[in-house]
Amino acid sequence: MFVSASATRRRVAAAVVAATAVVGAAALPASAADRDHGRPHHWDRSHVVISGAQHHTSLRYDRSNASLNREWVELTNDGRRDVNLDGWTLSDEDGHTYTFRHYRLEDHATVRVHTGAGRDSESDLYQDRRQSVWDSDHDTATLRNDHGRLIDSTSWGYDDRGDRDDRDGGRSGRHR
Repeated sequence: MFVSASATRRRVAAAVVAATAVVGAAALPASAADRDHGRPHHWDRSHVVISGAQHHTSLRYDRSNASLNREWVELTNDGRRDVNLDGWTLSDEDGHTYTFRHYRLEDHATVRVHTGAGRDSESDLYQDRRQSVWDSDHDTATLRNDHGRLIDSTSWGYDDRGDRDDRDGGRSGRHR
């Protein structure tokens, strides 16, 4: 069987295109594997999560600054890079909002955002409020980035259907 030179060139070109596609497809999963390992991918690649929350309990709450500072929300950066939180917000269901100013959360670091007044440090920030923010019976802490996009939230005092659950006195927290 006779094969023309032009037919041979077309077959070689097709083989080169196919080989390039295979190499490109093999490289794609490697770069994707470097990112998230199966976790949901945030549009901004941040790995900041609400890792804890402590609201006041009526037994320990006396409206003092010390009592207000026992009320906090904790954020953890699970990523390998520092995250600039400048302009990010932390808010409750009633619209009380704390805006982060000039704060960078280092990789694998945690910061507690206290309700009361205090001196900011790498591990503790203070909202400088004179009243409790986080409701003890039920509330939701919501973290948004500087573009207003939801990063994470956690709730307490709700059952699995999202209804208020007063059986535990609001002590359980769950991520939404």
